Amino acid sequence: MKLAPHLHRLGNDVVACYLIDTPEGITLVDAGLPGHYRDLQRELQSLGKTADDIRGLVLTHGDSDHIGFAERLRREHGVPVFVHAADAVRARTGEKPKTAFGPMRIGPTLGFFGYSIRKNGLRTQYIQEVTEIAGGDTLDLPGSPVIVQMPGHSPGSVAVHVPIADAVFVGDALTTRHVLTGRTGPQPAPFTDDPTEALTSLDRIAGLQASWVLPGHGAPWHASPAEVAEAVRQAGK
Repeated sequence: MKLAPHLHRLGNDVVACYLIDTPEGITLVDAGLPGHYRDLQRELQSLGKTADDIRGLVLTHGDSDHIGFAERLRREHGVPVFVHAADAVRARTGEKPKTAFGPMRIGPTLGFFGYSIRKNGLRTQYIQEVTEIAGGDTLDLPGSPVIVQMPGHSPGSVAVHVPIADAVFVGDALTTRHVLTGRTGPQPAPFTDDPTEALTSLDRIAGLQASWVLPGHGAPWHASPAEVAEAVRQAGK
């Protein structure tokens, strides 16, 4: 789905990932669930492009609902996969600490897990080879994505700032739809390793210039990063 010039979303408000289309090629941010590969193919076809036009895939972190088709894309098309060094093991093996579920409602929770199953979320392929990145890096990819380290949800969580798309991709540093309660609007994300650190990390995006804040779960949010960060802080009190 096209959101704005250069900017497309794959998936929906339950699980989403993103495509940045430029004259130099395509950059992806996150890879959703394995079944989102079909969404990717449809979006590429609508653009008159193929997977061979993808220059790189940047992960906001290494959780299974963000790495979905990454290994397939790497193995079949040679697309490099970039992840922060602190989440490289998570992306390659799935190893992560257990976190409390927190508040939940039966309908939204079943909806989240049901959608994940329909999108082959039980058939995660971990990534055999990744390129490690760090906060402050500007990647040599279409759109020149800038990496903003945002530890909290995971040690290697990052935001990805892409000025040509007028967007900041935040992964699970925040959410605009809580997958376990169904509550909408900017708020802290569930399944977070260190909730306090995640709230502190919001300061790192507050000064960025962008009109879109794009989470891995929930609706795209058309507001400045500073406004969204403050809304999440208020919701987290």
